[in-house]
Amino acid sequence: MTQTTLFPMSLVGAARRSREGSFVDNMRLPVHRWFRYSAGFSAQWVEHEIKRRSGDRTITVLDPFAGSGTTLIAAGQSGVESIGVEAHPFIARVAAAKLLCDGDASEYLRRAQEVLKLAVSSEPAALTYPTLIHRCYAPASLDQLDRLRRAYVLSADGSDQSELVWLTLVSILRVVSTAGTAPWQYVLPNKSKAKVAEPFTAFSRMSHLIASDMEEIGRNSMNRSTLFVGDARSCSDVCDDSVDLVLTSPPYANNYDYADATRLEMSFMGEISGWADLQAKVRMHLVRSCSQHVPMKGSSVDTIVSHSALAPIRDELLTVCRELAEVRLGRGGRKTYHLMVASYMLDMAQVWLAMRRVTRSGGSACFVIGDSAPYGVYVPVVNWLGRLAVHAGFDDWKFEKIRDRNVKWKNRKHRVPLVEGRLVIAG
Repeated sequence: MTQTTLFPMSLVGAARRSREGSFVDNMRLPVHRWFRYSAGFSAQWVEHEIKRRSGDRTITVLDPFAGSGTTLIAAGQSGVESIGVEAHPFIARVAAAKLLCDGDASEYLRRAQEVLKLAVSSEPAALTYPTLIHRCYAPASLDQLDRLRRAYVLSADGSDQSELVWLTLVSILRVVSTAGTAPWQYVLPNKSKAKVAEPFTAFSRMSHLIASDMEEIGRNSMNRSTLFVGDARSCSDVCDDSVDLVLTSPPYANNYDYADATRLEMSFMGEISGWADLQAKVRMHLVRSCSQHVPMKGSSVDTIVSHSALAPIRDELLTVCRELAEVRLGRGGRKTYHLMVASYMLDMAQVWLAMRRVTRSGGSACFVIGDSAPYGVYVPVVNWLGRLAVHAGFDDWKFEKIRDRNVKWKNRKHRVPLVEGRLVIAG
């Protein structure tokens, strides 16, 4: 079998077109490109902010919505200490594996090649995967993927190399799938791709790419980060007054289901058996930014907004939620946006309380965030978050707009102009 070595792509183009509010450029950067997961900012912006705000000081950076590790990797490459908190267990594992990027590249590649060799030489087995998996792969591709998965399981020992092999496998699942994948990462089995890679070849290529990136990282010093699987609303594993700078992008209140975004990978690896499993395995741990997180039964807007943490925005929030509840009735009553917005703002108010506890006096925070308009009802998320931060004990806030949103899509569901930018909090 022929193995192809891929070397790191040039960073010049990515640097030239750095978009502070986008994750797209990360897919051209070593390590960041190992797994495609939506993030609210580029790694280059993180490095810029750390350099601008730290000066000659030694600082500690926190990302309470660590995702697949954008902030933590960039902080490590910038030579500063960093802490991450991520509630999505699968994505936290992805981030933890990526943070092993300064390990022994040759030892990892040796392990990956052993797994591939074992997979190639193994016999086919009965394929007992959820229906989604069978819909997303040609039989021959699923056979090879199954061999790779079984080979990984046989060799898995919890070592750094083993975790990187796991990441190699889950990183190729979309590349070799015939199913369409929307830019926001949902899988669309009813749409198909004309050409896909062979799993064994894709695994080999990805393993060489990872090894090549590890070699590049190894030529430079990198601080290891601390990552906790936990809840941004409490940050219970982060010590009081331990952080100088918070850099993150929380979920937007735009009904994006981060749990569903990894359904393909989790289904293939046997972590869930179907869509419903996501509720207990993932959704219950996340900030409630999606209507799937807040079922109608057992929830009340009045009860949610009565929380003391929402005092500065209570009347405005209640007005918006009541309007959403009314509009909902004319839309078939399916989307519980009124409950989602109320729950989201309460969750984010609790995040600010946690940030105030862990941030040192004089520290600061920068959230890349955007506003929202479910059912075309405008929700001034940025303004409300700024006021909630001050209510939690921070000194002041300002918003620096990066770009307009909801202006290009032909199939957009409303015409309300939206923005995205940096919510800067002074401590």
